[in-house]
Amino acid sequence: MAFHLAWRILTHEKLRTVLATAGIFVAILLVFIELGFFVAVPQGGMLIYDHMRFDLLLTSDKYVFQAQSWVFPRAQLADAAKVQGVASATPVYFGSAKWQDPNGGVKPDVFVIGIDPKGRLFSVSDIERQTATLDRADTILVDNTSRSLLGSLTAGRAVDLNGHRVTIGGDYLLGTGFLGLGVMLANEANFFRIFPMQRPEAVNLGLITVNPGSDPAQVAAELRRTLASDLRVFTRDELASHEEAYWTTRTSVGLIFGSGLIVSFIVGIMVLYQTLATQISKHLPEFATLKAVGYTDGFLTLVVLIESFIVVIVAFIPALAAALALYSVFREQTLLPIGLNAIRLFGVLGITMIMAAISSFLSVAALRRADPADVF
Repeated sequence: MAFHLAWRILTHEKLRTVLATAGIFVAILLVFIELGFFVAVPQGGMLIYDHMRFDLLLTSDKYVFQAQSWVFPRAQLADAAKVQGVASATPVYFGSAKWQDPNGGVKPDVFVIGIDPKGRLFSVSDIERQTATLDRADTILVDNTSRSLLGSLTAGRAVDLNGHRVTIGGDYLLGTGFLGLGVMLANEANFFRIFPMQRPEAVNLGLITVNPGSDPAQVAAELRRTLASDLRVFTRDELASHEEAYWTTRTSVGLIFGSGLIVSFIVGIMVLYQTLATQISKHLPEFATLKAVGYTDGFLTLVVLIESFIVVIVAFIPALAAALALYSVFREQTLLPIGLNAIRLFGVLGITMIMAAISSFLSVAALRRADPADVF
């Protein structure tokens, strides 16, 4: 009875219902987009780390995020390697360089990572099969998701990095995250030719692997007791939490997309509230008749609640399809790992159900106070 009545009310004025559904569609789509970016940005910050082999990360205590990691003495890595449970402690160097074609042109900033190719630091097949290429003098590998501004990334092309001539030995597929317009790998010798002002004694990151059977958390605790106090030791979970907190609370990302999520939620409530309140007002005599013949306020509230659920469910399906299509475009254009899993899908569905419930209870306030005698 309640569902049938709700359906008849919605189909009585089809245009109004269609317009309300369109408004809710936009609100739900905005929720999908805002939530997608809110989650994807911290994941983008972890993109490079997620493809590196380590159990613990050693950094300066001034570490902010990957591109602002600061440096610490390489000698500390030698000390870390002596701690019980540590299998290896490998340095990683970072540098920002100007990229330019030898014939001139623009000089975009790119990010260079200096590594020991034999350390197999990256779990990326394209990199692992080109370790010999990295060992060539003045040769680099370039991430093929680097921006088109850099020009052709084909093997054999010569470019200048900070005025030093290097050759592209090959490319690999990983993703640049938030490290810059382009990311490239060099072995340590080539790295310090590109950055002669940097010294091997100062490293940006230390990748620590533990022995099989060792507990990374216990090894991390021992490293904190053993090493200097101006160092930080992250487990993988701690690093992920740190990066998420940085991108969502210390940058504009949290404010922009968090606020956008709240605004989308409020817009959806207001659109649905206005629709339901208008329908109640136009059908007030009919609702009053139902109250006069014995139907309770609870029954009438259920009717309105079912109306709102029908509208949001009908709007949810095309909003989901549109969100998936837009996610694909955003991934291609921004290189962020924006996507949808089951948790986020049901999270957005839950948000829309709450949106519907709040709109319903706001709109039936006048109906509960209505006296059938006054209406007639």
